[in-house]
Parts: sequence; C-alpha cells; structure tokens
Amino acid sequence: MNIEEIITKIHPLDRDVQNFARNKQDSLIKPLGSLGRLEELSVQLAGITGDITRCFDKKAVVIMCADNGVYEEGVSAAPQVITLMQALNFQKKITGIGVLSKLSNSELVVVDIGINSDVVSENMINKKIRKGTNNLAKEPAMTREEALRAIAIGFEEVQKLHQAGFSVIGTGEMGLGNTTTSSLILMTLTDCTVEDAAGKGAGLTDDAFVHKKEIIRKAFDLHKPNKNDPISVLEKVGGFDIAGLVGVYLGAAYYRLPVVIDGVISSAAALISFQLCEKTRDFMIPSHSSREPGYKAAIQKLGMKPYFDLEMRLGEGTGCPFTFLLIDAAQMILNQMATFGEVAMDNSKLIDIRKP
Repeated sequence: MNIEEIITKIHPLDRDVQNFARNKQDSLIKPLGSLGRLEELSVQLAGITGDITRCFDKKAVVIMCADNGVYEEGVSAAPQVITLMQALNFQKKITGIGVLSKLSNSELVVVDIGINSDVVSENMINKKIRKGTNNLAKEPAMTREEALRAIAIGFEEVQKLHQAGFSVIGTGEMGLGNTTTSSLILMTLTDCTVEDAAGKGAGLTDDAFVHKKEIIRKAFDLHKPNKNDPISVLEKVGGFDIAGLVGVYLGAAYYRLPVVIDGVISSAAALISFQLCEKTRDFMIPSHSSREPGYKAAIQKLGMKPYFDLEMRLGEGTGCPFTFLLIDAAQMILNQMATFGEVAMDNSKLIDIRKP
C-alpha cells in the first residue's frame, strides 16, 4: 500500500462519540471540567477509537534505530557505536526507556532500520535499509525510494501491532546525529532559525556546538529543502529513524490507534506526517516538553501543548510510559466514576466555570 492510498483511508475523529464522552464527563460527580486535560484526553481517545469503553492495556513503544552520515562532521560527542550498543540494551530493560517501560507494562519494539553495523540480534527487528544515511553536509541523506521504504517499514510495524491487539503506541528513536537531522527538518517546516532548532544533543562543548550549527547552516543552504514536499525533506536532510517514525504516525492514524509523541526527534517526524496528512495530528498525544530547543517550534507548529515538563531530553521514547499512565487515568475516570444520577446527587446548582 503506497502513501497516497494510506492517506485516503485516514478519517477524522468520531465527533458523535466525542460529544457523548463530553456529556458523560459532565455527568460525573465532580465540578464541571474540574479534571481539566484528563477530560480532554478521554474525549480525544473516544474520537480516535469510536468507543468510550476501550481498554488501553496493550502498550508498545516503537524505537527506530539508525545512524546518520553527518556524524562524520563532528556533530555528536559520543562514538557512533553507541547507536548499536543502546539498541542492543533496549530489550534488556537497562536503558532509560527500558526501565520506564516497566512502569507502564509496555513492550519495546526495537527496529534496526539503518544502524552502521553487521550485528544481527534477536532483540531487534532487522529492517536495515543500509548502514546509515549519506553525509547530508555533502549530499542528500537518502534517495526518495529509501525515504518511502523507511516510511513503509514504520507503517508495517504498526500494522503488526494492530493485528496483535495492541491499543496504544509510543514513538522512540536512537541514532547518533539525529538532533542534527531533526534541527534541519524543523527549520524547514517551521521557518525557525538554527538557534531555535539546534541543541547540544548528548552533550557538546560550546566550541563543538558552534561547529554543529555551522554544519546545519551549510546543509540547509546546500539543499534548500522544500517544505511543500515532505518526502523531499526526508530525502535531503532526514534520517532513516525519523522516516520510520513518520510511517508509525501514518499507521496509527490509519488503524485508529492513539500514538504518543516523545521528544524533539519524534516531534520532527510528527511534523512530516502532519505535512503529509493533517488528520494524523488528531491521533497524536504529546508527552513531555523536551529540553531540546527545537521541540518548542515543533509543538507550536502542531498546535499542541505537552502534558508535563520534567526537563527531560533523553529521547528513546522515555516520555511515552508516563503518558500511557495518563491515558489509563483518563479512561478510568470516564468509565469508573459515578454519575450524579447513579448516586442521586443534586447537581442543579453547579456552575460551568469553563464558560465566561
């Protein structure tokens, strides 16, 4: 199935079920709107699934792992082998996302979509396109065909999860140099400056950070990515991990599953997906406010507000387990709180303070 076919089959949220969920929230034994964004979240979930009673007990974070050719320009402080090492560590549950996934009882789906290594592991799904992208400071990161293939890989992973009964998905990534690729995508799609888009990533010195921004400017001037052609943006300045996550967002919208945005790299992929099909945004749920500078531009462009701020910037999908818990909370409130009618409580004096 190609992208055009997928997009034509992505439909808006179910407004009738959302209205039913809102009315149900307003009938619960609490002041109107007093649970704030938890109420909004339950309404969004109802619109996504078409069902106010859906259980989100099977959770998974899809982690796309790939290396980036721009690494050779000195834009990352860590050795490139870290991409492989962390990818192998994810399923051992000893990384940040590994530990936090235990909190929400969520599975990790680790995909090698372009790690610069010949290592094959049963702990990873081998979908390697090739061993990392080209150096985008000198040439396009990938071909258009590779970008489309990466998107298809992400979509297929969601398809498999949907068939296995998973009900909510998170987005994660691993790849040295991907704060550089995400910065270039955000500059293209939001018109922000390199100062607004680029951060120190895993931890650059001040001098190395200046150099990183110079490389980003050089690549931006070299390619002049066209914001009106999202696939071309991926082709010129993207990464296999980001392209794979674009497919995850498309797949979530296609199969009507809520999908959680993690940090700046996940949000860059979300923006590409949104550019391809605006309806995908309705299925996205923001998690935390990443400390990486570009996140602010991305989330504002998406018109979203993160649910919490723990000053995190790890990536890997670490914002997703917390958000899975919020999803559970929102759904439990909607379905397990009593209504005024059920407990014979008078609510005729309540004033809706949400209205002026």
